[in-house]
Amino acid sequence: MTIRIATAGWGFPRDLDFPVEGSGLERYAARFDGVEINSSFYRPHQRKTYERWAASTPADFRFAVKVPQTITHERRLTAVDDLLARFLDETDGLGGKRGPLLVQLPPSLRFEVERVAVFLETWRGRTEAPTVLEPRHASWFADQPERMLADFRIARVAADPAVVPEAAEPGGWRGLTYRRWHGSPVIYESAYPPQTLERLAARLAQESETWCVFDNTKFGAATRDALAVKAIVSSRP
Repeated sequence: MTIRIATAGWGFPRDLDFPVEGSGLERYAARFDGVEINSSFYRPHQRKTYERWAASTPADFRFAVKVPQTITHERRLTAVDDLLARFLDETDGLGGKRGPLLVQLPPSLRFEVERVAVFLETWRGRTEAPTVLEPRHASWFADQPERMLADFRIARVAADPAVVPEAAEPGGWRGLTYRRWHGSPVIYESAYPPQTLERLAARLAQESETWCVFDNTKFGAATRDALAVKAIVSSRP
């Protein structure tokens, strides 16, 4: 059973107990065994940058990487083979430390069978990497998209806040669970109350291959919430 509790990016508040020596990533990796790279969504990173990040972390550390917005938001999953090839070549610099690849869709992107089928065939034609998809339109939470994701071994993100009730639970391929908690009631800002984190930790303890990423990073709540859940999970048999 592998449970990775992480944050989106490796920034953390200065008042927390992290090592004082090393780069920000090295200091972060002293407390966590995974991180979600979000900056790749906005701009490409050179392969040598990923190689440097991989070299600066412990052997059991893993990087989830967010797929570029050029693929998801600009081309909207269509005619993306060239962009996908570049992204995969860059992230290959992580070597064995590359974890799940995160495909976050724009809220306006509806589920359309032909568009999605072509994209998933292109994706799996290029990579066998663990992949998670975070749809944000209600049309994705139905039997047909669930079956299609499962067929292509794509896990659906369990998100908080959820756009519909079904979005709060994992879906698609069940070989991997990936939770993204964005903050509630104010997305990207709010910290979660202790009782909510206790319930989350109990869920994580029942799962096998699991990532739980806190994305409420604006005021540092993500790091505090992640450390709290990590402590709860570690204290249980």
